Amino acid sequence: MAASFMKHCWNVMLAAAAVLAISAAGITLGHAEEDGIDKAKAAAFDVRMFTKPPGKKAYACFVRRYDPDHLARHPLQKVNAMKLLVTAEILPEEKNTNYSFRLGLKYRHRTGDFDSSGTCNHFVPEDRIHEIHLGCGVDCDGGGIGVAMSKDDKSVVVRVERVRIWQNSKPDEELSDALVAGADDKVFRLDRADIRECAALVTDRKELAEIRRKR
Repeated sequence: MAASFMKHCWNVMLAAAAVLAISAAGITLGHAEEDGIDKAKAAAFDVRMFTKPPGKKAYACFVRRYDPDHLARHPLQKVNAMKLLVTAEILPEEKNTNYSFRLGLKYRHRTGDFDSSGTCNHFVPEDRIHEIHLGCGVDCDGGGIGVAMSKDDKSVVVRVERVRIWQNSKPDEELSDALVAGADDKVFRLDRADIRECAALVTDRKELAEIRRKR
Protein backbone atom coordinates (compact mmCIF):
# COMPACT_ATOMS: atom_id res chain seq x y z
CA MET A 1 0.00 0.00 0.00
CA ALA A 2 1.38 3.38 -0.96
CA ALA A 3 2.93 5.44 1.81
CA SER A 4 1.15 8.59 0.64
CA PHE A 5 -2.17 6.84 0.85
CA MET A 6 -1.44 5.55 4.33
CA LYS A 7 -0.58 9.06 5.49
CA HIS A 8 -3.82 10.34 4.01
CA CYS A 9 -5.72 7.74 6.02
CA TRP A 10 -3.65 7.99 9.22
CA ASN A 11 -6.36 9.72 11.21
CA VAL A 12 -9.03 7.17 10.36
CA MET A 13 -9.78 5.06 13.45
CA LEU A 14 -8.89 1.47 12.64
CA ALA A 15 -11.76 -0.22 14.39
CA ALA A 16 -14.31 2.14 12.88
CA ALA A 17 -12.77 1.72 9.48
CA ALA A 18 -13.07 -2.03 9.70
CA VAL A 19 -16.74 -1.81 10.65
CA LEU A 20 -17.51 0.69 7.87
CA ALA A 21 -15.61 -1.36 5.35
CA ILE A 22 -17.51 -4.50 6.27
CA SER A 23 -20.77 -2.65 5.69
CA ALA A 24 -19.46 -1.25 2.41
CA ALA A 25 -18.53 -4.76 1.35
CA GLY A 26 -22.13 -5.80 1.69
CA ILE A 27 -21.66 -8.04 4.72
CA THR A 28 -24.66 -7.88 7.02
CA LEU A 29 -23.56 -7.12 10.56
CA GLY A 30 -24.97 -8.42 13.76
CA HIS A 31 -22.56 -7.32 16.52
CA ALA A 32 -19.71 -5.47 14.83
CA GLU A 33 -17.93 -4.05 17.87
CA GLU A 34 -15.56 -6.28 19.80
CA ASP A 35 -17.30 -5.23 23.03
CA GLY A 36 -20.48 -6.87 21.77
CA ILE A 37 -18.83 -10.22 21.11
CA ASP A 38 -18.80 -13.12 23.53
CA LYS A 39 -15.14 -13.19 24.55
CA ALA A 40 -15.09 -16.94 25.12
CA LYS A 41 -16.49 -17.56 21.64
CA ALA A 42 -14.01 -15.10 20.15
CA ALA A 43 -11.17 -16.91 21.91
CA ALA A 44 -12.45 -20.23 20.59
CA PHE A 45 -12.53 -18.79 17.08
CA ASP A 46 -8.93 -17.64 17.46
CA VAL A 47 -7.83 -21.13 18.48
CA ARG A 48 -9.53 -22.51 15.37
CA MET A 49 -7.94 -19.86 13.16
CA PHE A 50 -4.39 -20.05 14.54
CA THR A 51 -4.55 -23.69 15.80
CA LYS A 52 -3.67 -22.43 19.30
CA PRO A 53 -4.23 -19.35 21.46
CA PRO A 54 -2.44 -16.60 19.50
CA GLY A 55 -0.40 -15.18 22.41
CA LYS A 56 1.68 -12.09 21.62
CA LYS A 57 1.76 -12.75 17.88
CA ALA A 58 0.41 -15.45 15.60
CA TYR A 59 -0.10 -16.03 11.89
CA ALA A 60 -2.46 -18.15 9.81
CA CYS A 61 -1.96 -18.69 6.08
CA PHE A 62 -4.54 -19.95 3.58
CA VAL A 63 -3.92 -20.55 -0.13
CA ARG A 64 -5.81 -21.63 -3.24
CA ARG A 65 -4.52 -22.08 -6.78
CA TYR A 66 -7.39 -22.91 -9.08
CA ASP A 67 -6.82 -25.77 -11.49
CA PRO A 68 -8.00 -25.79 -15.13
CA ASP A 69 -10.94 -28.05 -14.31
CA HIS A 70 -12.30 -25.64 -11.67
CA LEU A 71 -11.82 -22.65 -13.95
CA ALA A 72 -13.56 -24.46 -16.82
CA ARG A 73 -16.56 -25.03 -14.54
CA HIS A 74 -16.51 -21.38 -13.45
CA PRO A 75 -15.89 -19.46 -16.68
CA LEU A 76 -16.79 -16.08 -15.15
CA GLN A 77 -14.28 -16.36 -12.29
CA LYS A 78 -11.69 -13.60 -12.61
CA VAL A 79 -9.30 -14.88 -9.90
CA ASN A 80 -6.75 -17.54 -10.73
CA ALA A 81 -5.03 -17.80 -7.32
CA MET A 82 -5.49 -16.28 -3.86
CA LYS A 83 -3.56 -16.14 -0.59
CA LEU A 84 -4.71 -14.85 2.78
CA LEU A 85 -2.45 -14.10 5.75
CA VAL A 86 -4.20 -13.32 9.03
CA THR A 87 -2.18 -11.88 11.91
CA ALA A 88 -3.07 -11.52 15.58
CA GLU A 89 -0.80 -9.33 17.67
CA ILE A 90 -0.75 -7.67 21.09
CA LEU A 91 1.17 -4.43 20.65
CA PRO A 92 3.51 -3.32 23.49
CA GLU A 93 1.39 -0.26 24.29
CA GLU A 94 -1.92 -2.13 24.22
CA LYS A 95 -3.61 -4.95 26.11
CA ASN A 96 -6.08 -6.04 23.44
CA THR A 97 -5.28 -8.27 20.50
CA ASN A 98 -5.15 -6.52 17.13
CA TYR A 99 -6.10 -8.44 13.99
CA SER A 100 -5.05 -7.69 10.44
CA PHE A 101 -5.14 -9.32 7.02
CA ARG A 102 -3.11 -9.35 3.85
CA LEU A 103 -4.66 -10.64 0.68
CA GLY A 104 -2.75 -11.60 -2.44
CA LEU A 105 -4.25 -12.63 -5.75
CA LYS A 106 -3.59 -13.32 -9.39
CA TYR A 107 -6.09 -12.83 -12.19
CA ARG A 108 -6.83 -15.21 -15.04
CA HIS A 109 -6.57 -12.62 -17.77
CA ARG A 110 -4.33 -9.94 -16.24
CA THR A 111 -0.61 -10.12 -15.57
CA GLY A 112 1.07 -9.24 -12.30
CA ASP A 113 0.54 -9.82 -8.60
CA PHE A 114 -2.12 -7.87 -6.69
CA ASP A 115 -2.63 -7.43 -2.98
CA SER A 116 -4.63 -5.68 -0.28
CA SER A 117 -4.41 -5.26 3.48
CA GLY A 118 -6.25 -3.85 6.47
CA THR A 119 -7.58 -4.46 9.96
CA CYS A 120 -10.08 -7.02 11.25
CA ASN A 121 -12.61 -7.46 14.05
CA HIS A 122 -14.76 -10.33 15.19
CA PHE A 123 -18.39 -10.08 14.20
CA VAL A 124 -21.53 -12.23 14.12
CA PRO A 125 -23.57 -12.26 10.89
CA GLU A 126 -27.29 -11.76 11.39
CA ASP A 127 -28.05 -14.77 9.22
CA ARG A 128 -25.63 -17.02 11.17
CA ILE A 129 -26.07 -15.79 14.73
CA HIS A 130 -24.27 -18.75 16.29
CA GLU A 131 -21.07 -18.26 14.27
CA ILE A 132 -18.24 -15.80 14.84
CA HIS A 133 -16.40 -14.56 11.76
CA LEU A 134 -13.68 -12.03 11.07
CA GLY A 135 -14.72 -8.88 9.25
CA CYS A 136 -11.71 -7.23 7.61
CA GLY A 137 -11.63 -3.81 6.02
CA VAL A 138 -9.33 -1.55 4.02
CA ASP A 139 -9.04 2.04 5.27
CA CYS A 140 -10.80 4.98 3.61
CA ASP A 141 -13.79 3.15 2.16
CA GLY A 142 -11.65 0.46 0.56
CA GLY A 143 -14.24 -2.27 1.02
CA GLY A 144 -13.38 -5.49 2.78
CA ILE A 145 -13.79 -9.22 3.17
CA GLY A 146 -15.52 -11.60 5.55
CA VAL A 147 -13.61 -14.65 6.77
CA ALA A 148 -15.26 -17.76 8.20
CA MET A 149 -13.70 -21.04 9.30
CA SER A 150 -14.69 -24.35 7.71
CA LYS A 151 -16.14 -26.99 10.00
CA ASP A 152 -12.88 -28.98 10.01
CA ASP A 153 -10.74 -25.81 10.52
CA LYS A 154 -8.60 -26.80 7.52
CA SER A 155 -9.93 -24.02 5.31
CA VAL A 156 -11.43 -20.56 5.39
CA VAL A 157 -14.32 -19.19 3.38
CA VAL A 158 -13.61 -15.67 2.13
CA ARG A 159 -16.61 -13.59 1.07
CA VAL A 160 -16.06 -10.56 -1.15
CA GLU A 161 -18.31 -7.82 -2.47
CA ARG A 162 -15.66 -5.17 -3.06
CA VAL A 163 -12.11 -4.81 -1.80
CA ARG A 164 -9.43 -2.34 -2.93
CA ILE A 165 -6.28 -3.90 -4.35
CA TRP A 166 -2.92 -2.67 -5.60
CA GLN A 167 -0.55 -4.11 -8.17
CA ASN A 168 2.66 -5.04 -6.36
CA SER A 169 4.95 -3.42 -8.88
CA LYS A 170 2.90 -0.18 -8.97
CA PRO A 171 1.84 0.56 -5.36
CA ASP A 172 0.43 4.02 -5.97
CA GLU A 173 -2.93 5.32 -4.88
CA GLU A 174 -3.84 6.37 -8.41
CA LEU A 175 -3.22 2.84 -9.64
CA SER A 176 -5.39 1.12 -7.05
CA ASP A 177 -8.18 -1.06 -8.36
CA ALA A 178 -10.86 -3.21 -6.79
CA LEU A 179 -11.82 -6.85 -6.81
CA VAL A 180 -15.58 -6.67 -7.24
CA ALA A 181 -17.73 -9.72 -6.75
CA GLY A 182 -19.10 -11.28 -9.91
CA ALA A 183 -21.06 -14.43 -10.58
CA ASP A 184 -18.07 -16.63 -9.75
CA ASP A 185 -16.05 -14.27 -7.54
CA LYS A 186 -18.18 -13.85 -4.42
CA VAL A 187 -16.96 -16.76 -2.29
CA PHE A 188 -13.48 -18.31 -2.18
CA ARG A 189 -12.50 -21.38 -0.19
CA LEU A 190 -8.80 -21.31 0.71
CA ASP A 191 -6.90 -24.20 2.27
CA ARG A 192 -4.63 -23.92 5.30
CA ALA A 193 -0.96 -23.80 4.34
CA ASP A 194 2.47 -23.37 5.90
CA ILE A 195 2.78 -19.67 6.73
CA ARG A 196 5.93 -19.46 4.64
CA GLU A 197 3.67 -19.79 1.60
CA CYS A 198 2.33 -16.34 2.51
CA ALA A 199 5.79 -14.80 2.91
CA ALA A 200 5.42 -12.94 -0.38
CA LEU A 201 2.68 -10.83 1.21
CA VAL A 202 5.06 -9.44 3.86
CA THR A 203 7.19 -6.35 3.22
CA ASP A 204 8.71 -5.77 6.67
CA ARG A 205 12.12 -7.47 6.80
CA LYS A 206 11.99 -8.45 10.47
CA GLU A 207 8.51 -9.88 10.12
CA LEU A 208 9.51 -11.71 6.96
CA ALA A 209 12.48 -13.28 8.75
CA GLU A 210 10.20 -14.33 11.61
CA ILE A 211 7.75 -15.98 9.21
CA ARG A 212 10.53 -17.83 7.40
CA ARG A 213 11.70 -19.28 10.72
CA LYS A 214 8.24 -20.64 11.51
CA ARG A 215 7.40 -24.27 11.02
